[in-house]
Amino acid sequence: MEVDNKNRREALYGPLREEGIFLWDWMYGEEYALADIHLISESFREELATATAKLGSIFTKVTPVLQRADDALLLELGVPAQALQTVRTAVLQDLPTAIGRFDFASTSEGLKMLECNSDTPTGIVEAFHVNEHACRYFGVKNPNAGMDAQLQRAFARLMQAYSDKGYPVEHVWFSSLDWHEEDKGTTLYLMEKSGIDARFAPLEKLRVWEDGLYVEAEGSLLPVDVLYRLHALEKLAEERDEDGYPTGEHVLSLIAAKKLAIINPPSAFLIQTKALQALIWNLHEAGEFFQEEEHAIIETYMLPTYFENRFAGANDYVTKPIFGREGGGVALFAADGTLVEKDQEEFYWEQPMIYQKRVELPEITVQTLSGPYQGRLLWGSFWIGGEASAVVARVGGPITNNLSYYLPVGMKG
Repeated sequence: MEVDNKNRREALYGPLREEGIFLWDWMYGEEYALADIHLISESFREELATATAKLGSIFTKVTPVLQRADDALLLELGVPAQALQTVRTAVLQDLPTAIGRFDFASTSEGLKMLECNSDTPTGIVEAFHVNEHACRYFGVKNPNAGMDAQLQRAFARLMQAYSDKGYPVEHVWFSSLDWHEEDKGTTLYLMEKSGIDARFAPLEKLRVWEDGLYVEAEGSLLPVDVLYRLHALEKLAEERDEDGYPTGEHVLSLIAAKKLAIINPPSAFLIQTKALQALIWNLHEAGEFFQEEEHAIIETYMLPTYFENRFAGANDYVTKPIFGREGGGVALFAADGTLVEKDQEEFYWEQPMIYQKRVELPEITVQTLSGPYQGRLLWGSFWIGGEASAVVARVGGPITNNLSYYLPVGMKG
């Protein structure tokens, strides 16, 4: 069985490695992409798309209101002081993010959204490229077929919006950490799919000089008009150069002054904070701001989420850092406060936390090189250019983290 799985895995991922687009089927010396496939029904596929589109409408509605809110509210939502003016920069009111992803648990009460990854989501190559190859290999229909075309449309809309607002858009750069295989591969894939005449630059080659951002290359400084960055704005806000100069804050000021266009747009960072889920739920419980059908969407797809613990003694709950990623800083508790599971990484614990009603991710058994593995299934559903898009499945422990498996998805029948 192990030999068969090893051969199947090489037959599936070997060609993808050779083409140079998907190089991280192994990560950190461990198996990441599985030579297995999970089949879903047409109705479940439609449910994921419906939930994504409807939640997208909720987040789209709150974004312009937040951009006009006072500083105190934005600070409470976790926006760094250095980024207050940046997140107020409006590009397209109906497109708070170009490339986003909602994460869902499939529960006995239907799909429940756990978080919105609106600033720098990954899993893109897996959903839009690898899944097609996997479905072809296993001889099943791809639920994500043709959806990579949405990526180009999303970039085109945003570039046109920046141009219409008078931004220079001639010099376009895509940037990520050069040494991080997944980040760089994702960035290069998006650059290719964007349809934009652009170049790649490692983050470490970006330079702030006077009133602009540049790339140090070819022995000179090359201007950056538009920057796609797989680099979170909350990290950028804290960055300083070797001399202690706040380069990140300077870049944020260039964005706020409309001297630099970024993708995803600034509003994407505003809806990345999990504190926004608490704000939305608070407005929902109070019967405020939203229309009747919008309250129904929130009740159906979102989970009770608060800034303080309202679950003690009543419900199992989760604590999450407002800007945590890949399960970092997440802890699961029983209703009586007993710690059930805790993320073992060192990051994000210093951040403000939100409290969210705990739901169980469904159990699933998948085939790995080490044999059958019983894990928990998390669904990612991309929200591209304001539209429901490709889906991606991850399998791991009760807390889905960076080392959780990627599981290809096909359609039944």
